[in-house]
Amino acid sequence: MLSEVEFERRLAGFDEVVPQDCRLERVATGFAFTEGPVWFGERILFADIVNSRIVAYAERANGPDVTTFRCPSDLTNGMALDLQGRLLACEGLTRQVVRYAADGSRAAIATSWQGRRLNSPNDVICAADGSIYFTDPFWGDRFVNPYGPGVKPDDRELDFAGVFQIDPSGAVRQVARDFTFPNGLSLSPDGKTLYVDDTREMHIRAFTVQADGSLSQGRILANLRADEPGVPDGMKVDVRGRIFCTGPGGIWVIAPDGAVLGRIRVAEVPANVGWGGADRRTLYVTARTSLYRIRLPTPGV
Repeated sequence: MLSEVEFERRLAGFDEVVPQDCRLERVATGFAFTEGPVWFGERILFADIVNSRIVAYAERANGPDVTTFRCPSDLTNGMALDLQGRLLACEGLTRQVVRYAADGSRAAIATSWQGRRLNSPNDVICAADGSIYFTDPFWGDRFVNPYGPGVKPDDRELDFAGVFQIDPSGAVRQVARDFTFPNGLSLSPDGKTLYVDDTREMHIRAFTVQADGSLSQGRILANLRADEPGVPDGMKVDVRGRIFCTGPGGIWVIAPDGAVLGRIRVAEVPANVGWGGADRRTLYVTARTSLYRIRLPTPGV
């Protein structure tokens, strides 16, 4: 089913990224709050957070196939793959990052820092050297949780909301902490720049990634303020380094230098995006009750 879509072209470069004949398509709906799309095999996985479920969507010869990958998912939010193709997931209920093995079993790979429990891991990515980065804001009882109590403010053990790295040896370390609410994150195609958006501050920050995986030279790359529903949340990057970040009014398309090229408007407020398809040219969009997709000419990282 095709969805009404409006492209807001601010700069000439937007047409190269999103040609005028592109179409946004709603492919599945009826969920509570969708998040974290990641291409896994020949299907897209995404979280239906409020229902504590990971959903799998695939195109079959006889039509769309929507199934449950895991339930309960312990309020899984952001997801990614490691270098071996194993699924990584941020669990809000257990306050940890987990990794799924080929047999479907899962193990925690980050639960605490310096003996203190994490706040609520939110989004996660994997670097070329195997390092894993994740954001750790504090949600509290943000989502209705039918599987048990949420994390209360009195249960909070970290006095900051930051970005963490799990290095190739498995050690967890803090790499940035001066955030109000760190959320989506992505790496530039060469792996030398880490982008992190701050939902409450309504901007994207860029950091230089050092040889050891630490971060330096943090700076504001782009402001995403607008008088429309939505906040900076999930983001991904294409092979040309252009950033696709959810925000007010839809998906913001941003050049590597921070210039806002334009926006892809979505009928529902989007929360995250993820590349999919064998050629990585399909951008999947999780937006409230639905899953959308749009075919683009340039593949994602």
